[in-house]
Parts: sequence; C-alpha cells; structure tokens
Amino acid sequence: MRNSQQLHFFLACALAVVLAPGLGAQEKRSQDQQEQKPLSEGLPKRELSKKQRARREQRLRRELERHYKKWLQEDVAYIIMGEERDAFKHLNTEEEREQFVEQFWLRRDPTPDTIENEFREEHYRRIAYANERFASGIPGWKADRGRIYIMHGEPAEIESHPSGGMYERLPEEGGGSTSTYPFERWRYRYLEGVGTNVILEFVDVSGTGEYRLTMDPSEKDALTMIPGAGLSQMEQLGMASKLDRFTRSDGTRMPTALGGTPMRMQQFERLALFAAVQKPPPVKFKDLEALVHTRVSFNLLPFEMRTDFVRITDETILVPVTIAVKKKDMTFEMREGLQHAVVNVFGRITTMTGRIVQTFEDVIELDIPPALFEQGLNRPSVYQKAVPLRPGLYKLNLVLKDLNSGNVGTMERRLAVPRFDESELAHSSLILADLIERVPTRNVGTGQFVIGETKVRPAVDGKFALDARMGIYMQVYNLGIDETTHRPDAVIDYEIVRGDETVFQYSEKTSDLERAGQQITLEKILPLDSFGPGEYKLSIRITDNVRQQTVSPSTRFRILP
Repeated sequence: MRNSQQLHFFLACALAVVLAPGLGAQEKRSQDQQEQKPLSEGLPKRELSKKQRARREQRLRRELERHYKKWLQEDVAYIIMGEERDAFKHLNTEEEREQFVEQFWLRRDPTPDTIENEFREEHYRRIAYANERFASGIPGWKADRGRIYIMHGEPAEIESHPSGGMYERLPEEGGGSTSTYPFERWRYRYLEGVGTNVILEFVDVSGTGEYRLTMDPSEKDALTMIPGAGLSQMEQLGMASKLDRFTRSDGTRMPTALGGTPMRMQQFERLALFAAVQKPPPVKFKDLEALVHTRVSFNLLPFEMRTDFVRITDETILVPVTIAVKKKDMTFEMREGLQHAVVNVFGRITTMTGRIVQTFEDVIELDIPPALFEQGLNRPSVYQKAVPLRPGLYKLNLVLKDLNSGNVGTMERRLAVPRFDESELAHSSLILADLIERVPTRNVGTGQFVIGETKVRPAVDGKFALDARMGIYMQVYNLGIDETTHRPDAVIDYEIVRGDETVFQYSEKTSDLERAGQQITLEKILPLDSFGPGEYKLSIRITDNVRQQTVSPSTRFRILP
C-alpha cells in the first residue's frame, strides 16, 4: 500500500513538470534557491563554546582599550596631569575608566553648580579650531601651534609673517635687516603657571605650512649660513663678526645684541619658558561630583530638529543639535510695545543603557515689532547646541515649553555618532545652510552655529526661497598627502539634479583651496534665483588621487515658489 502511494506521488510530480511549459531554466533555478534557503532557518542556533566566548570577550576588551587609549593619547593628551595618566593606566574595567573620564571633566568644571561644563566645551572647540586653522601635512591638533592653542587658548596678539621676507630684527635680537622663513610670534599677557608677557615664536623652516615652536629666535633667519648677508648692527659696525654666532654656548645662533641681552632672552629663561608652556594647565577644581536625574513630560508644541556630525578628534565628534520652531506655533504677548514670546529648551543625551552623558537647557526669546509681526510668522526661530560626544549609540530627548501658553513639545531620537577611521577618506555631515559667514576674530569658535571660524546656520527643513542664497558646508578628513608636494591631491565635483536633469555642475581641486591638508573645509554660497521651484538633489564627489579613495555624500533640498 505504501509503495503504491509513493508511485502515485512521483507520477503526479512528473505530470506537473510536463504541464508547466512556462517555467524557464532561470525561473526554476530561482525557485530552487528559494526552496533551499529556509532549510537552515528552522535549525536551532549553535551555542558558542567556552573558548569562543573567551575569544569574543577578548576582542571586545581590546576594542574598548583602543577606544580609551585614543581618548588618552588624542583628546586629553595636552591637558591631563602626569598622576592622572598613571592612575588611568592602572584601571582594569570599563566602568572604572568611564567613571574616571566623567570625574576628569568634573574636576575642571569652572561652574559646578550649572549643568554645562564650560571647560570641556571650550577644550573641544579649541581642538576643532586647531584642526581647521593649523593643519598642514599633519592634523592641526598635532601641530605645535595647535598644541599651544588647545592648552592656552587664543593669544592676545599674533604677529604673522606667512611669506617670510625682509625683517628688521628687534634690538635684543641684534638689530639690522635680514630675510626670514615664514614665522609667527604669539604674545600672551598672562598664563597661569608660566608668567606675564609670554612671547612664543613658531617657524616654518620647511615651507610646508608646519610651524614649529622654537626657543631660538635666530631660527627664523634664512641668511644665517650665508657669509656677509643679513648682518646685525654690531656686525655692520665691525664690532662683532658673524662667525661669533657659531661659537655661542646657549644653543642659539643669535647675533650679539647692542646694549646686552635682556633677562627673558637668557639661556635658562628660554629653556624654562619652553618647558612651562608645554605642561598641562593646572587643575582648579579637584573634588567635584555631579548627579542629575530628570524625567521628561510629554505634550505637544511642533518643532523640527536635525543633528550633524563634525570630527574633532578620532575619538570625539562635535554634534550640533539644531532646533527650529515656527513663530506661528509660539504664543506671543504684547510687552512694552513688542510682541514677546519665550520658549524653554531642555535636552538630555543618554547612552543606550540609560547613563546620562550630557544635559543642556536654554531659552529662546523673541521680541518682534507689531509692524513686522504678520509677515514673519511662517519663519522659524532657530536654536543650536553643540555637544562633543564619543562615537557610539545614544538617545536624545528634547523638551520645549512655551511659557506664555504652557504648551510642551517633546521628541526622542536615536543618535548614532559615527567613528571616522583615520585610514579611510571620510567627511562630516553635508550641511545646507541659510546663512554662512565668517565670524569676527574675537568670536571664533564661540556662540551658536559657529564651527571653527565660520558661522553655519542649517536650514533645518531643507527649504529655501527662490530669491535666497543657499550655503553649502562640509569638512573632508584623512586626505592623502603627496610625498613630493606635501599637499593633498584631490578633485571635488559638485552636481545638482532635478529628477533626471542635471541643472548645475562645478569642479575644483585641493590646489585651488586656500588651506589644504589632511583635512579640508568646503564652503560655498549658491544663489538660487536661476533655479525653478521644486525638489533638488545635491551631490558632492571627492576623489583622492593619492589614496585612490572616493566619497560621495548627497542631500536633498526644496526651492519654494
């Protein structure tokens, strides 16, 4: 009976194949693959052996150690004290290291009674500025000017000679005219632990843009080795010989100064200054703890939000959180002849395990004259908070409260902060902005929307008026450096398409840029009056001819009628 049933089954299968002439070979192979695919899906997953689990744990431990090692060697390399460094190296668990990092910043917080840590924010602002301003063949934070800027901030005065050339020596340098390499002289009025009227010199002897801190004021003299050239005052008067410069015992090749050498130019004074300015700044606040527990309430006040990612170091990413609230959704009250609105902003960033990483709060306050009130209701009020974070997954909670109406709006977002691998060509977020402009020197790196020395206000909704000017901002990281020119060699192609039609194309090379190193900044302003209303896509293609790598970020925007 059983054999008979099997025979009927096989005959039915054979008949089905004969009656299905529409099945081609390719369709049959696809069906076979689909039939074979589920075979492993129903099988139970094999548990890892004890040895495999140990190997996996070891890999995770190595990755965590690499993460904290980079924090130690890059993020805080210039400001961590020796005893702190030693203590950190003796920590064994991730929890201990995490607590150490938190306490490290808390010890330096100048306002422990507030939520923000101004020291940490200023530190990462300085790193971002150094990367943008002082990069050459190496990242800006590694350069001598970048190191001093990160440790001590902006000097009171900068005397810059970017092309070198003719130079009148100071009296203490011997006087007389000579020709120099490119150099900069920085003066600080006061540095704690160093002294007053601190003068530092950086010289670019190689002509590659890499200025090195020097304790020898004669290092910038390009005519030192040329007989009879660049003579000092005493050498011109025959009261000294240029050969005397090479017999000095103080480590310099300075000409003999007319009237003697001042104390600050003495050998041991210069050595002491050179050592002092490279010590980590002293810690002012040593025993501070902070614990913040906040619960978020929910209601409704419409607003839009976007986050961007800008690299500071390999282990720290600047995350500007930009919020836009339309004025028509805010409640205004007449006060002193002006329409007045106030919205409180509260933000909290936590790890996926619930540990609080950053909390911030601020106020959006508007005063609008009655004559301009109606026409500006559809325009948004924009607020931004830039937060330094390490690569990883976070949760961002935002709460906005309108104080006039009591309305509350909330938003919760998953925040995936990327890691920029130094071995690969990478880029920051591609930001479309309704405002891009240089900031005054005194405001570099400070205030809302400021990245380095540029104010970049993102268009949160990606919409622009037809008569507007659209700003384009992006940083590119890890460009290869040509060994011959000591500069990058890359091509940047811009393209805007509408549907299948290309409406704009533009190309440039890194050699066309004012400052180009391993990191470059792309800043463009594009008038939109030649475009029609509609949806557009902007693509930027960066081709690195040294490393033979390419990245192609893109974003969409809309032009309103």
